[in-house]
Amino acid sequence: MLFLLFQMGDQRYVMDVRQIVAVLPLVTVRPMPLAPAGMEGLVNYRGAPVPVIDMSRLTLGRASARRLSTRLVLVDYPDDAGRTHLLGLIAERATRTVRHERSEFVASGVSAAGASFLGPVANGADGLLQWVDVQTLLPPSLRDVLFKESGDDRWGSPPSKSC
Repeated sequence: MLFLLFQMGDQRYVMDVRQIVAVLPLVTVRPMPLAPAGMEGLVNYRGAPVPVIDMSRLTLGRASARRLSTRLVLVDYPDDAGRTHLLGLIAERATRTVRHERSEFVASGVSAAGASFLGPVANGADGLLQWVDVQTLLPPSLRDVLFKESGDDRWGSPPSKSC
């Protein structure tokens, strides 16, 4: 399998490339007032607004370092109804891929509350790699804010042209 290698803090993680739509240079993110913790804001991708999550802020409580190697990773994020939504993830040092067989990953033996997205680990060339499962990355409270269906159509159609 092919994985994107990235970091959160000084630890290395991998993400299955089959969940990735694009890996882009980090662009300016439009902040959202009163956004939940971890949400950086929105970016425009091919004419559509895409919510952006900072992986380090979400998991470590601090912003990702702004380096040339910090990337915006666009992923297909599934909701509870089986639909997918484009989601941007800010990831540090996300500049290369690695190959590992699924069988190389083993359970870490550690379960962290609120970190169900942290999967099994494998030995990499430079130490342990931990698999991040995009499908379980967001806590329910954040997922509900980002992808909740709304019946409010105030902003869904252009204003009428009547005088």
